[in-house]
Amino acid sequence: MKYTYILFNKPYNVLCQFTDDSPHNLSRETLKNYINIPNIYSVGRLDLDSEGLLLLTDNPRVKHRLCEPSFAHPRTYWSQVENIPNSKALHDLQQGVIIQGKKTKKAMVNIIIEEPKLPPRNPPIRYRREISTSWIELTLTEGRNRQVRKMTAAVGHPTLRLIRVKIGIDSHHQLTLTGLAPGQWRELNAIEQKSLEKL
Repeated sequence: MKYTYILFNKPYNVLCQFTDDSPHNLSRETLKNYINIPNIYSVGRLDLDSEGLLLLTDNPRVKHRLCEPSFAHPRTYWSQVENIPNSKALHDLQQGVIIQGKKTKKAMVNIIIEEPKLPPRNPPIRYRREISTSWIELTLTEGRNRQVRKMTAAVGHPTLRLIRVKIGIDSHHQLTLTGLAPGQWRELNAIEQKSLEKL
């Protein structure tokens, strides 16, 4: 059976599903506004106020493998935070912080020295002249609810903008945002599909 695999760069304020079940937010955009392919579903999710890489497929085995916490597939995010985290804050994020009474798993965390060249967000984040911002890269192997935002807030650096930039498949392959503007999607190439189906 031939399966469909789509990579999508989800814009800010787009619901990570094809229908909006809320009777109070009928004006929200969904995946249907961008992708007209039947019977595919997102592998994992991004919150309404998060942006970036989303994989969609109709292959239930791949979806299970990438979403099941025991397989610990890495996902990499760029987070724009208030102020500049010091070495202690970065160390705490790397070692795990307590959110909702449970410690997060260890993470790879680095300051992004040069601000990423990204399309502006619509609407833009609210800048405050008296508070500087910086970017950090976090690679997680778990996907708790709003985890990155809760982690950075726990060390005193609230997230202002959050973008998922990579999804790890195996030790040699990863899916990235390269070449996809916000709202754009593409089918996976043959090498990417093969590495996914090996899972």
